[in-house]
Amino acid sequence: MLAAHHNTQGHQMRHTNQQTNTKTLADIYRSIDRKQAVTITYLDETGEETVRTIEAHDIRTTKSGRIQVRAMCRLRGDDRSFYLHRIRSYTLHRMAFVLTRPEATTPAGAVIVVRSPAQLIARELGRDYLPRTAVTRDTATLAA
Repeated sequence: MLAAHHNTQGHQMRHTNQQTNTKTLADIYRSIDRKQAVTITYLDETGEETVRTIEAHDIRTTKSGRIQVRAMCRLRGDDRSFYLHRIRSYTLHRMAFVLTRPEATTPAGAVIVVRSPAQLIARELGRDYLPRTAVTRDTATLAA
């Protein structure tokens, strides 16, 4: 059984299977706000576990509803995507970002960016509960 926390050079390693996604997201948002690196244990699509230090800069939801962390990866030296459900554990650091992020190539408006756990929750609720077609005055009673 995994220990709840493990001290690594004065920092706590947090295991994502022992806390909520909201807690994990709040910690990653904090690292973005403070521009501080995070070391993650990540399970890739082939099932291989790797340890990477990342500089997160964005959190998105995909069309399928998965949460994606966009970050500069110090191992690869490039901008990468990491799915939240594949992050097994992480350690927040006080060390500042050192990598230069490339300019955005995605056209504005093509992706919905959320900047807080509250915005993410609102986005997900909207996906589930908002009508798929426009509601007009004539069809407003159907929406109630």
